[in-house]
Formats: sequence, structure tokens, C-alpha cells
Amino acid sequence: MGGLLRDGEWITKEKWEQSSDGHFKRQESVFRDRTSVEADARFEPGKGRYHLYVSLACPWAHRTLIVRALKGLEESISVSVVEPFMGSGGWTFDADADDASTQDHLFGFDALHKVYTKADATFSGRVTVPILWDRETQTIVNNESSEIIRMLDETFGALATRDAILYPEHLRDAIDAATADIYEPINNGVYRCGFASKVSAYEESFDNLFAALDRWDSYLADHRYMVGDQLTLADVCMFTTLVRFDPVYYVHFKTNRQLISQYEHLSGYLRDIYQTPGIAETVNMHHIKQHYYRSHTQLNPKGFVPKGPVLDLDSPHGRGALS
Repeated sequence: MGGLLRDGEWITKEKWEQSSDGHFKRQESVFRDRTSVEADARFEPGKGRYHLYVSLACPWAHRTLIVRALKGLEESISVSVVEPFMGSGGWTFDADADDASTQDHLFGFDALHKVYTKADATFSGRVTVPILWDRETQTIVNNESSEIIRMLDETFGALATRDAILYPEHLRDAIDAATADIYEPINNGVYRCGFASKVSAYEESFDNLFAALDRWDSYLADHRYMVGDQLTLADVCMFTTLVRFDPVYYVHFKTNRQLISQYEHLSGYLRDIYQTPGIAETVNMHHIKQHYYRSHTQLNPKGFVPKGPVLDLDSPHGRGALS
């Protein structure tokens, strides 16, 4: 379920656009401004100036929460969390839904699409998370997760209370290449499997997904991280898909050739990243499972949420000796 905005008006829409060959088509993000430390920049980093709108279920929004935590930006960038269930009104706010859902701290709106029309009264398109909002100019700076996480690492250093550098200059080309390599077959690939409208599109996406996972499993046999000898934004982008794979994608999106827990090296890699200080606290499996299984009624009409699987992400990963 869900919907979109058309010229600022909310329209309920159950199915998203498909290509003629049955492939799911992801909308391009629209708000693409950047924060900058340059003199006279329109969006200069400042403590308390920016606000994130996120879903704890969404892997794209989850990226921003991880970077915020690893950089120690919790006191500089505030957050509002939508409830996990997405109904006919799209992403909505209900602070009483559970302990992790919040109200809209800035405007008290009941639906996220109102934040979009606050920024642009005639906006047309899907209403997605994450959103980086600027209190000073009262608008959306950016709603593209890959750009937001780069900005948080590159331009918020003066506000950071932890010393993680996730997009170091000497590794940027390699990080960009790795994140581009996993985006289509893995990050978006699970969705291309789940939302395909033709079996040929599903099977093609399925084969591409597992070819990419097999290749990275082999690579991670000898490398602790995806790029260099440190955790980078590439690992953040891989992690948010992997952590959802066994509890959701394997069943819900029919990506069932094998579980991540059945991969020799990806399984340990997943636990390694999860156990990095600050990351486990950003994972909310209740929100993840509630959102996917209850919201996508075209895939799961009865809305039953599976009780399993039992995940043991705290078990030893054995990857400390890898370079």
C-alpha cells in the first residue's frame, strides 16, 4: 500500500511503475542540494540546524542513522521516525505505535507527504525516506541516501564527537565503485525480485542478485571490509541490505536460493559490521518485519508477520585477523 503526490495532492497507489519487461522501476530522488563548509554556502553545517526523517524499516534511511551514530552526530542532527506500517496514507507518524516510533518533531504532521509539500507545495512523486531537512531555510536539502551519508561524513566533521572517517579521500574512488557495484544487483536487486511483474524479470534479477552475493562472499574470504582496511560507506550500504535478507527478503521477496547465514564469509562479515560499536543500536527488527510483511499487501495479503528466524548476530565473527 502507499501512494504518491501529484501536484501537491496525495493519491493512493498500490502498485509502482514497471518497465515493459516487468522490472520494478525505482524513482530518482528529486531534492539533491548539498551541505557545504565553503564560505557563504546555502546549507552550512550547524549544530541543531538539520533534522532527519527516517523509517527504521527502510534500508536507505537506515544508512543515515548508522553514519550519524558512527560520527557521533546524535546531538547535532535530530530525528523523527515514522511508524513501521505503511497504509493508504504512505509513511505516517504515530508516537503511540511502539517505543521507537515518534511524532513529527518539527511540525506535528501526521503524514510524511506533508513534509514534502511544506518544502514544495506542487511536488509530484513518491514520498520517500530519508529526508534531510534544514530548519533555517525550511526546506528539504536532500532525499537521496547515498548523498546524505557522504555529506554527513565530509561536511559535519567539526560537529562529530567520534573519530570515524567513513569516506576518506584516498579511498573515495574505490568506495564509489564498490557502492555502484552492489547497488543494482544487491541493494535494489532484492526489490527487483520482490516487485517484478513478470517471471522473466524476477528470474533475471534473482540470478544477478546471487551472482553478486557469490562474488562478494569470495572477496570477503580474504578482506575484512569491502574497501581498504577500514569500515567505509561501502560497508554501510552493504550491511543494511544483508541484515534484512534472512528475516525478510528471503521469504517476502522470494530471494530464496540461500540465506546470508549459509554463506561462509558474508555471514561473518554481517556479524562483524553489526558488532561495530554504535551499529547494533540502529537495527530495529520489529520495525523491519512489521513494515515489509504488513505493508506490502500485494505480496502478503493476510499481513501475517513470520515469527522467525532466530538471528544470532552477536556470535563471534572470527574476522579480526583479516586485513
